[in-house]
Parts: sequence; structure tokens; C-alpha cells
Amino acid sequence: MGHSMGGLLVQIPANRHRAVGFTPEQFHYAFANTLSREESDSVYERYHIPAPGSFIWGAVLANFEPGHQEGYVNFNNDERAPLLLIAGGEDHLQPASVNESNFKHYRNSKAVTDYKEFPGRAHYTLGQDGWEEVADHALEWAQEHATTRPTT
Repeated sequence: MGHSMGGLLVQIPANRHRAVGFTPEQFHYAFANTLSREESDSVYERYHIPAPGSFIWGAVLANFEPGHQEGYVNFNNDERAPLLLIAGGEDHLQPASVNESNFKHYRNSKAVTDYKEFPGRAHYTLGQDGWEEVADHALEWAQEHATTRPTT
């Protein structure tokens, strides 16, 4: 119950209470755009599952509903855990510019916040060749910023 616009499915609000899937073409554009179409189709067959339409519409409709929504974020929370934002330079679903903007918002907190962009990577980063570089960076960062919380 939607139509294709710019390669992505444009959902109608009635789908916010239904499971909504991507076509193989939409999946390729959104998640696996740095893979060949054949590779993308293989990944689609293995991993694609429909997601709740509320995933898409929750953020859109939040602009029209008063108060804090499910997606509300307190960017100034000094007590939160360390946060590493990782971006794929070729990500169509969550562009690096959006991750970088989020990083700038989170920097207002005294909690540790870092940003790392990996050029040439799509949203399907950890499935691409060379995923080890991304995983190693995240692991090293996590080990460097691990904190021990007191037990009660």
C-alpha cells in the first residue's frame, strides 16, 4: 500500500499499523546500494523481513503530535553511556550527513560521544567486504571507553 518515489517506498499513513516490506529494487537502493544488483538480491532473499509501518510513520507523525514521542532524545544527558555514531559514506537510508548532525547534537552532553564515517560504505556495512575494519574500530572504541558501573 504505497508507491515508489525516487527508488524508495513511500508509505501511506494507513500502513502505520501493518507490516511493510521493501521490493528487491527498494532494498538495493536503501540498504545495499554499493553491492551489485545480483549480490543485493541475494542479501535481500537472506535477510529482508517486513517491518512495522510505525517505524516509518512514528517519526513523521511525531511532528504533529504534542509532547515527547517514542523517539524523543535528551541530547544533553550527561549520565548516558558513551556513544559512537558510525556512518557509511554511501548510505542512502541513514546518510552520513544525518549521522554527523546527530553527533553535533549529542556533543552538548558531557558524556563521551564520537563519530566515524567510513567512505564507500552503504547501510549494509557489516555485510560488505572489508567489514572487519568497521567492526575492529567499534570494538577498539568500546574497549577504550568501557566503564564499570557500581554493583548494588
